[in-house]
Amino acid sequence: MARVYNFSAGPSMLPESVLNRAAAEMLDYKGSGQSVMEMSHRSKVFMEIAAETESLFREVLGVPENYKVLFLQGGASTQFAAIPLNFMNGNKKADYVLTGQFSTKAYKEACKYGDCRVVASSKEDTFSYIPKLEKSDFDPEADYVYVCYNNTIYGTTYNYVPDTGDVPLFADVSSCFLSEPMDVTKFGLIYGGAQKNIGPAGLTVVIVREDLLGNARDYTPSMLNYKEMADNDSMYNTPPCYSIYICKLVLEWIKSIGGLEAMKERNAVKAKLLYDFLDSSKLFKNGVNKEDRSMMNVTFVTGSEELDAKFVKEATEAGLVNLKGHRSVGGMRASIYNAMPYEGVEKLVEFMAQFEKDNA
Repeated sequence: MARVYNFSAGPSMLPESVLNRAAAEMLDYKGSGQSVMEMSHRSKVFMEIAAETESLFREVLGVPENYKVLFLQGGASTQFAAIPLNFMNGNKKADYVLTGQFSTKAYKEACKYGDCRVVASSKEDTFSYIPKLEKSDFDPEADYVYVCYNNTIYGTTYNYVPDTGDVPLFADVSSCFLSEPMDVTKFGLIYGGAQKNIGPAGLTVVIVREDLLGNARDYTPSMLNYKEMADNDSMYNTPPCYSIYICKLVLEWIKSIGGLEAMKERNAVKAKLLYDFLDSSKLFKNGVNKEDRSMMNVTFVTGSEELDAKFVKEATEAGLVNLKGHRSVGGMRASIYNAMPYEGVEKLVEFMAQFEKDNA
């Protein structure tokens, strides 16, 4: 069977060159006589893989030396609790900006551990925009400010970095990680699940400023204690070894095409192609504030649930899969992450144009 174009929000498609490399090394990684999937995480060969992965992450993203790079399990959702357990321990206060389902879940989880304040929310307009905030909007006594940088379900993204003054800014960047350059120094912590741009599901990468570590609550589980993980080089327990290995291959691929500046250019061209079609379409509509549109997740509807369902069905038959929108909002969603080639978006736009012609 020919490979399809997978527009899933995650797990998403991986670069074919990465999959081919992993296939070639499946039974014998660099003469070790074994797969990375079965080797000990304490072995010399895997320790080298882990060290190379961290080094590449630092190089590709430009992570400063005073930040720790952690390779963890538990997905992004586990960090909803880990963050307040580790950091909401000064004034026991935190500011949250609600721009979608995942920032809302993070806020509700954090409320279990202290006084959390909603600084702003776009819920009243179906999370179709990103609130514009100034330093004066944030509580200077907050232990941190939390945002979800790209909103997978609603198709919005921050086009600016909020100025939080002396309060550390934390960001869930799961669905835009490594899609473009990012100034890590403007954040106290960024994190994301791997299954969108970094690798397969099972790995979560946390990048945290070192001086913020060491203040976790006494009852924080060791598996959720970032300093514990940092002190053990992410190997307090068996890490997600194979996911780390695939992450290394993805980082090598990003580096080979010119790094994050080149990646941003590729992603911008793909997004423009799709948004330009949507803006000119008489059938399909995108309801996101234009300046807040995501390059990674493009949402759209026809205005008819029946027609939406027909579109998803026929697109799937045409090899354009996982275009159904999130169950909470319906419609359609095309996730065009790093590994989605331009040709895939081109095929989607061609299909949409024909569908519009046939169903107008």
